[in-house]
Formats: sequence, C-alpha cells, structure tokens
Amino acid sequence: MSDGSKVNGSQLVRGLNASRPEEVLISGGLAGDGDKFEKTVVGLNQVPEPNKILAIGFYGANLELSHSSIGGWESFGLERVVTKSHDNVLYEIDNKNALDLYKKYLGKYAEDLPASALLFPLSLTMHQDSLSVVRTILSIKDNTMIFAGDLPEGSKVRFMKANMDRLIDAANDAANQCLKMNTHTPKLGIIISCVGRKIVLGDRVYEEVDIVRDVFKSSTVLTGFYSYGELSPLSPFGNCALHNQTITITTVNEIE
Repeated sequence: MSDGSKVNGSQLVRGLNASRPEEVLISGGLAGDGDKFEKTVVGLNQVPEPNKILAIGFYGANLELSHSSIGGWESFGLERVVTKSHDNVLYEIDNKNALDLYKKYLGKYAEDLPASALLFPLSLTMHQDSLSVVRTILSIKDNTMIFAGDLPEGSKVRFMKANMDRLIDAANDAANQCLKMNTHTPKLGIIISCVGRKIVLGDRVYEEVDIVRDVFKSSTVLTGFYSYGELSPLSPFGNCALHNQTITITTVNEIE
C-alpha cells in the first residue's frame, strides 16, 4: 500500500519486482481520497501520513494465495502513439499537445478535469506483443498531464469509456479467476477497486462487492479500499504490474 498522490506507481512496481523472489506474489494498491486529488495517507500501527509506503508479508507452509485484476472498460477511437513524455508526465500524442487532444474527446467533461478524466482513461500498450494496461490522470500541471504510471515514448494508447454492465461483469470474472487458482474457498478476499469505477457506477457501486460475495460465498471475509492505482501481476504469479480503473482481488487462505 502506498501514498497515491505523490508516488509514481510504475517506479514503485519496478523497485518491488527488482528484488522479488520468483515464488512471491506482490499485490496491493495506491491510496486514494476520492475525486479530491488533494492528499493521500498510509500508516501501520500509527496515524496515517503522506509520503508513506508499507508492505505486509504473509508466509507459511500452508498458505494459499490467488490474484486477479480486470477492468471492463471499452476502447474507442484510433490507436495513437505517445510521441513526447517523461516517466508519468505526458506531453504529446501523435505530435500534438496531449491535453488539448484529451479535452477534444472529453467535450463537456473537460471543464471538470482532472476528476472527469476518471471517466475516460487511456489503454496503454508498451510493446507489440505485450498486454495492455490502463492509465488514469492524477493531475494537470503547466499544460501537461500527470498519470498514475509511466507512458513511455513510442507506446500505443487508445481512449476508453465506461460500460456499467461490463464493469460489474469484470468483478464477477475477477472473483472466478481467483477461485480457479484455489483448491479451497478463500478465507479472506482483499478487493482494491479504482475510485474511477466508484464514480462511474454511482448508486450501482454496491453491485461490484455483492457479486464478489456471491462468487466466494459467505465464508469469505471481504475487505479493501478504493484506490488511485492497483498492483497485481498480469499473468499468474508473474511480476507485479500497475493497473488503473480495475477491480483487483487478492485472496488469502491457510489450508490444513
């Protein structure tokens, strides 16, 4: 768990993976403060504070873990190329000012940036054969866009929009993926869902949790939070990756 407003999630993941033993699963999220984008805090056995990163380790011979991260957003428009960026700061797409292009797509929602950007994230593909991840704006500064993770120059991006039914279906798919990794019903399910999903789903946000509860049954204790970024591998127990706008589930079980 990490401060979500000051930390570059891509660099955080890079550091975690650099010393990750092959058999260790890393998952989690970046703290969020709703659509305020003002300050996020993290703490362990103390009053939570900004600029904190904490890790909690589970271990044991009988430990059984699973993980899944799914978005459910729909891509639209042309695939475009990041032509100027620095880490998580985006300057140009297709050699045009990225913010101006973004405002064109957002239309009436442009007046509510950066909060309204949660409704229109970017799908990012870094390499030709790599899986796409989602990136969300954290803030706007000096006519540039600052994202929760890196957008390398040369990577491909597409605009995305929400489909409520698909977002809720994603929660069902994520829970079922976790079950397939387990030999027993998990005792604990940790749900980290992007705050953008909460804003989009509105009064239907409870359905996301309800559908996970239906899949896991009442014997699984559920907990979690709404985040500015989710941490989970793309492939089973692979390197951790940064996601945005997903529902990420990690389950913990101690089998006899």
